[in-house]
Amino acid sequence: MTYQYQTQGTCSKLIEIETVEKDGKEVISDIRFTGGCHGNLQGIAALVKGMEPKEVVSRLTGIKCGNKPTSCPDQLAQALKQIAE
Repeated sequence: MTYQYQTQGTCSKLIEIETVEKDGKEVISDIRFTGGCHGNLQGIAALVKGMEPKEVVSRLTGIKCGNKPTSCPDQLAQALKQIAE
């Protein structure tokens, strides 16, 4: 399944998330960010690949970027929360 999430308050503007079912669980198969710090976001995408969304949410929720109230990792967590609803 593919999802798109419009970010708020970050340099990245869009997150595309793909999930697949593996061993009866939904896991992240790919993530693409539009905008933002390309190298860092590629790293985040590689690290969460194969993880269950709830695990990613628990690890990334609340991370801030400088003085901003959110960050690209936090926005990914928000996107995954929205998908779960």
